[in-house]
Amino acid sequence: MFTGIIEKVGKITSIQKKETNLIFEIESPFTSELKIDQSVAHNGICLTVTNIQGSRYNVTAIQETLLKTNLGKLKEGSEVNLERCMLANGRFDGHIVQGHVDQIGICKSIKDNKGSWDIEFEYDSKLGNFTVEKGSICINGVSLTVVNSGVGTFSVAIIPYTFENTNFKQMKSGDTVNLEFDIIGKYLKRLYSTQKVN
Repeated sequence: MFTGIIEKVGKITSIQKKETNLIFEIESPFTSELKIDQSVAHNGICLTVTNIQGSRYNVTAIQETLLKTNLGKLKEGSEVNLERCMLANGRFDGHIVQGHVDQIGICKSIKDNKGSWDIEFEYDSKLGNFTVEKGSICINGVSLTVVNSGVGTFSVAIIPYTFENTNFKQMKSGDTVNLEFDIIGKYLKRLYSTQKVN
């Protein structure tokens, strides 16, 4: 489990295709602290460390992951938001993030407010996901608060620290992002839908 508070930004140093999988080599400031089989969130996607060499480590994205995320669009040199799994004795600074991406969203607009940034996203609401104003959303692994919410659209406000310490600083209109919707909202929706049927 993760909290959506990004620790570091890593860089993809190589991408290898193996059958239907992609093997990513990542350069990270905390590679020396990792171990094989450890879970790390990459742009909000939980992937398992499979190899470690110096300051670099490998993770594998299988076909299912590639179909539901934007990992297949990344290139050598792309920056990724990194978060190691949550410590049981740590403060819970974000919200419950599983690292299981629900779907891809698209950045529609970025407004520079000279001290913060308003970013609007859209997504396919037919997949059954939703946001609520002042609720939580995870975008590329970053825990954020929804400012405005509509059907298939929402916006967030980005503070300077988050902007500078994640790959949000490279985001532009039209970019795809990984979205993980709030797990509590998903469970409540499922419970409500089963109650309506009964």
